[in-house]
Amino acid sequence: MIDENLARLRTHRNNIHRYRRLLATRLSELERSYVERRLQQEQASMDALTRETFPFTLSAVDPTHQSAA
Repeated sequence: MIDENLARLRTHRNNIHRYRRLLATRLSELERSYVERRLQQEQASMDALTRETFPFTLSAVDPTHQSAA
């Protein structure tokens, strides 16, 4: 399962890179609108899959609140 999700994450990442490269080219307003919409969709899909695949979070340690041991 994790291997499948990692493959899907790679696919989303590759699509995001492709859409960003396309946005750096000359596009009509219609084309640019489509690519921007697809980029947002890919990013949202990647974010959701990342949260599903890696549900844990790490918080930064605040050195001012460490207990003396």
